[in-house]
Amino acid sequence: MSNFPNCPTCNSEYTYEDGSHFVCPECGHEWTSELETENSEDKKIIKDANGNVLNDGDSVTVIKDLKVKGSSLVIKIGTKVKNIRLIDGDHDIDCKIDSFGAMKLKSEFVKKI
Repeated sequence: MSNFPNCPTCNSEYTYEDGSHFVCPECGHEWTSELETENSEDKKIIKDANGNVLNDGDSVTVIKDLKVKGSSLVIKIGTKVKNIRLIDGDHDIDCKIDSFGAMKLKSEFVKKI
């Protein structure tokens, strides 16, 4: 038996090939092998607190006071952060904040300007 990819909709393992398409018998979803390769190459989409998609180089604003771990400093609400970089991990924004230096932020605490 051949190894076919799991269904991208319901993750069923009982998929089969029908010509140039793959078919899921459980949910009825059909897709092509090109779609399978495109999905595997997609980058993780990172969104801000309002649901706007963030990109490298965007400017954001902090939406709540954030305590800096290991110090008594606080990043105040409304602090503007320019030229962000998106990274993988728990804190998905790498940036430099004026008067604080290099920081990593979570996207759920910022909004796009």
